[in-house]
Amino acid sequence: MVGISTGEKSNLVFREAASPCYVLSFLFSEVHQFDKPNDARALNLMNSCAVSMLEKFPDIIFAYGDSDEYRVFFSSNKPHFPAKYCPKCVILYLCLRDEVGRVLPDQELTYPPAFDGRVICYPRVKLVRDYLKWRQADCHVNNQFNTCFWTLVKSGKKKSEAQKYLAVRHSDSRKEPTTSEFGIDYGALPAMFRKGSCVFRDKETCRRVRVDYCDIIGKEFWDQHSEILVED
Repeated sequence: MVGISTGEKSNLVFREAASPCYVLSFLFSEVHQFDKPNDARALNLMNSCAVSMLEKFPDIIFAYGDSDEYRVFFSSNKPHFPAKYCPKCVILYLCLRDEVGRVLPDQELTYPPAFDGRVICYPRVKLVRDYLKWRQADCHVNNQFNTCFWTLVKSGKKKSEAQKYLAVRHSDSRKEPTTSEFGIDYGALPAMFRKGSCVFRDKETCRRVRVDYCDIIGKEFWDQHSEILVED
């Protein structure tokens, strides 16, 4: 299902095709024995799909994924959402289907995953930047919580007990249980888990599509890659 939300008319409109990356049923990850809180194979599968999309379609300028969500951004000088982008939500799903065998050669799917998708228009570059800041900050907070939660569950606590234990702790100290009680250094966890994945064309490598786990909250990344988000 794809919903369209239009923003203010402008010469530049960014579209977010957040499909097929929001898994409707958490049972899929349990049935296929995904590692918790993050399964690197599944995350790399979605990254591979995003790379494939950027390689196929030059009007896709950026993609960002974390956990079970992915966002693909289109740029256009037309003020209205063109119908030609709608099928790309379906194409992203087809990329997933095609990449499963290559990225997960030993994983047989009992049934295909289901996804929720939507398309949103952003009338200004600033709104895109603000949105991405919010999503990466949320990725960090959620991963801290989930890392603690699943560490507690794997140590023998019931899920309800782990939830109650963490509910009374401030978000800034959510990494403390994993460090002090289980010897896990949160800062040493893979950046893909903590920051999410950015997919873009790198001007330093002749515009080749790359995946990086960088800070998109600050200005440094956008200053170094100013060609990605350009206001017409």
